[in-house]
Amino acid sequence: MGTLVGHVAPGLAFLLIGLWHLFNHTKLHALNPTSYTAQPWFPTPKLRHLELLLIMAASTASISMELFIGPDRHQPFDPDATIPSNHLHNFEHASISLAFLLYAASALLLDHFRPPSKQALTQLLAAVAFAQQLLLFHLHSADHTGPEGQYHSLLQLLVFISLSTTLLGIPITHSFLLSFLRSLAILFQGIWLFVMGLMLWTPGLVPKGCFINQEEGHQVVRCSDHASLHRALSLVNILFSWFVIGVTAFGVAFYLAFVKFYGQQKPPYFALDTVDKLSDDVESQKRSVAANPKSFIHVATNFSPLDIER
Repeated sequence: MGTLVGHVAPGLAFLLIGLWHLFNHTKLHALNPTSYTAQPWFPTPKLRHLELLLIMAASTASISMELFIGPDRHQPFDPDATIPSNHLHNFEHASISLAFLLYAASALLLDHFRPPSKQALTQLLAAVAFAQQLLLFHLHSADHTGPEGQYHSLLQLLVFISLSTTLLGIPITHSFLLSFLRSLAILFQGIWLFVMGLMLWTPGLVPKGCFINQEEGHQVVRCSDHASLHRALSLVNILFSWFVIGVTAFGVAFYLAFVKFYGQQKPPYFALDTVDKLSDDVESQKRSVAANPKSFIHVATNFSPLDIER
C-alpha cells in the first residue's frame, strides 16, 4: 500500500470476494428462505477450494510486494538487520495479508479434515483476520492526519462492520441479514480502497488547495492551510456518504433481482392443512366405494326416464 497500485490491487480483491459472497448468500437464501444457513466460504463446481486458493495467492503476492519487491534493496531491513522507520508500514500491511493467508489456509485444512466445529472455527479465523486489519489500521505508523487519515478512519468503520458481523455469525448461523451486511461491508472495503488509490495518488483528483508531497520515500497529500484541509476532509465525508447510498441501493436491487429470478424456480406447493383435507376426502371416498360398490348404480336406477328429463 502507500501507492495507487498498493490500494487498487487489494481493493479489487476485496471487491471480488464481496461480490462472490453477496451472490452466493443471496442465491442460497432465495432458494431456501426458511432453512438458510450461512457459509463462511463457497466452493466452485470445478475447483472446490478456488476462493480459498485465490485468497492465499493474493495474500502471498501482497506480502511479497510489501517486503521484497517494493523496497529498493528488495528486502525490508537495514544493514544491521533492524527495521527502518520508512518500512514499518510495509510490515504492518504484510501482517494484515499474513492474517488472511492464515485464515484461507486453515479453512482449507478444516474443510479437508472436517472436525465437528469446522464452521465456527472458520468464522473465528475470519474474525481474527478482520481484527488484525482493524488493529493495524487504527495503530498505523504512517502519519494519517490529512485527507489520507480521513479515508483510513472511514475504512476502519467498514472493517469494524465486517468484524462484528463475522463474530455474530458464529452463534447466529441462520441470519441472512448478517451475511448480507458482511458481504456488502467487504464489497464496500474493496470499493473504498479503490477510491483511495485514485483520489490520493492521482494529481488531477487532489482537492483544491492540497498537493502531493514526497515524504520519507512516500507520496502524501498535504494541504496549504486549515481552510483547504477542512474542505478536503468534508469532501471525503461527502464522498463516503454517497457511496453508502450507492452500495445500499445496489445491495437491495441485487437482492430483489435474485429473489425474483431464483424464487420462480421453486416447485409448486400446497399448504399442509389443504393437503390433509384433500387426502381425507379421497380416503373417505375410497372407503365408501369399497363398502358399497353398487351405490352409484342404485342411485341412478331409482329415477325414471321422465324424472331425469325433468
